[in-house]
Amino acid sequence: MTMPRRVILSCLVLVSAAVWAQQPEQQRDLKIEKAVPLAAKQPSVSIPRGYALVVGIANYKDPGVPKLHYSERDARDIFDILISPEGGNFHRENVHLLIGAQATLANLRHELEEWLPSQARDGDRVLIYFAGHGFVFQGRGYLAPYDIDPHNIRQTGYPMDELGETIGGKIRAKDKILLTDACHSGAIRPEDTQDINHHLIDLNKSLFSLTASRDRQVSYEGQHWGGGHGIFTYYVVRGLEGEADENGDGIVTADELYDYVYRNVRQDTRGAPEGQQDPTVGQGSFDPHMLLAYVPSHAKPGVPPPPQEGTLVIVANMDGVEVFVDGKPVGVVNKGKVLTLPGLTPGSHTIKGVKMGYEPDGPREEEVYPGQETTVNIKILIARRRSRAASDALDKGLELYKKGSEQNYKKAVAEFQKALDVDPTYSQAALYLARAYNALYDEQNAEKYFRKAIEIDPDYLEAHASFGGMLLDTGNTDEAIRQFETVLRRDPLNVLALTNLAQAYRMKDMYKDSVESARKAVKLNPAYAEPHLWMADSLRLGRPPAYETAIAEYGNYLRLSNFDSKLAGQLNYYVLGFLIGAGRKKRAAQHDIWKDLRSLAYFGMCDCENKLKHFGEAIEDCQKALTYDPQDPYTHYSLALAFASQGKRTRDCGMLAAALPHFRSMLQIDPDLEEASYARQDIRNIENYLPQCP
Repeated sequence: MTMPRRVILSCLVLVSAAVWAQQPEQQRDLKIEKAVPLAAKQPSVSIPRGYALVVGIANYKDPGVPKLHYSERDARDIFDILISPEGGNFHRENVHLLIGAQATLANLRHELEEWLPSQARDGDRVLIYFAGHGFVFQGRGYLAPYDIDPHNIRQTGYPMDELGETIGGKIRAKDKILLTDACHSGAIRPEDTQDINHHLIDLNKSLFSLTASRDRQVSYEGQHWGGGHGIFTYYVVRGLEGEADENGDGIVTADELYDYVYRNVRQDTRGAPEGQQDPTVGQGSFDPHMLLAYVPSHAKPGVPPPPQEGTLVIVANMDGVEVFVDGKPVGVVNKGKVLTLPGLTPGSHTIKGVKMGYEPDGPREEEVYPGQETTVNIKILIARRRSRAASDALDKGLELYKKGSEQNYKKAVAEFQKALDVDPTYSQAALYLARAYNALYDEQNAEKYFRKAIEIDPDYLEAHASFGGMLLDTGNTDEAIRQFETVLRRDPLNVLALTNLAQAYRMKDMYKDSVESARKAVKLNPAYAEPHLWMADSLRLGRPPAYETAIAEYGNYLRLSNFDSKLAGQLNYYVLGFLIGAGRKKRAAQHDIWKDLRSLAYFGMCDCENKLKHFGEAIEDCQKALTYDPQDPYTHYSLALAFASQGKRTRDCGMLAAALPHFRSMLQIDPDLEEASYARQDIRNIENYLPQCP
């Protein structure tokens, strides 16, 4: 089964410098095949005040200077990621951009030697980026401003050693970052210039100098990288967007950016006709943990707490009933008394009651819920008629089945088939044969034996419920609903059947019925997480939508499911229902399914907040959703809309810049979505607007 994720999104399109037009509401059936606590909160991040100068020159004043294709585009992308709250987090007014003819030698000197020294203070950070030509003349490196004279480089170029000296000595800041994407830019390394080394001795003034290439190498550009970029800047931008965040804390550090850029540039230029390009980093006193970007949507989700143990309370209708849990004896229960079994891992457990001379009750699956007591009624009713050979084969098959590997499932199939061959009326053998085939993704045989179990015993509610779970997995929602309704006609208080029915109705867009079924399940067991999720989704998507109530129910799901599912025992969601997971069945992947559902819950909250125009809250929720499932295109799109809407509302250029990478990620993941045309238009309009952004 592929779980539909329906989203109602509206696309905001920048149509002029200050006017946005809203597209008609769109409805989409969105799919999740992927998705940590209420995500563990990211540690508070202290981002120092920053100042930046960004320079990009493609077409030089002197026609004798070769043109570059993408350096101005590179500079604009650096500008965008620097002012983004999901990137450099520089205030827009503190970032100066010199493009093309603006980047004269006089302007460079003013910005570098007057503006930056006059603004930056000891606790600040300063970043300088240059994309253009670099030259080496008489052993000295120069950056080429727009008005460089190739016949008079000494007088019209900006000496790289002077740049290093200015950064090292004239500009006050705790953190200093120098990024240069120019041919021969390796010559800018401060450690190669002995007369400025003394400026780098103070460890409190940290200089991180990352250059595109070594001093005798060229720097490549081309359409291979993002449709047209210098390779160095392409990977710098991607790194600052979060790709360089190796430890998943949402922070891109100096060391992480260098490792990411160095590795990818070398790999992409290996075997290049003019030689491999090797980015270099200066050996000044920079802090390797220097914060270069903060991207919370790229953080890994926090570690959830371990699950609380659960308890089964066993009740029997006869004296002397021996109880087995997962094939192991746990005690004897008598009529009128209870056997309490605490300390059980949450999830599905096999229960069997045995009394000499009678057919056992079970084996059957019962769910243990974290921190809760669940009563299990054992009924011994029928005098023994089952052959020992059939019972032994079933028990052996169950032992193999519970181990959970593909090899064990195949061995279990053989044992269950043996039991059914010995006794063709053995409905339990047919049920577990179906479950084993389902675990092997053989849905055809699984359906055959689910139907066989029901044919043998039409009142076998566990078989109906299990069959319904598999039908949800394969997408046969109508038949799944029939199976769950069969269970509920006989057992109207079956919480799992009510929950699964709520999910099935939600998949059929029967939102009112889904809410009703989920509410019944919640009333019977308020601490059971998943009915809250399906109720929330149906409240969000129904007509009229109930966004505030949906947000509360998403929050209930996230709170109640906030435990580490890896520690939750053997969970078989298609057996009885969904303790932790739903969605497309994956081998031993209940933890992944749990992440899917948390991603869906945060996404739903984000969509609700967007509709309520609570864009700040929407941003936070979508960022959390992406920590669980970074490849969901709809979450990227919804987050982009939230950033764009907040940017429009507050006239915040950084918010507009933050929308761009998420629009682009959405297009990269799935360029054929219906919303893709809106995303492309938004990208064009934001790119055109940002250079003029006040």
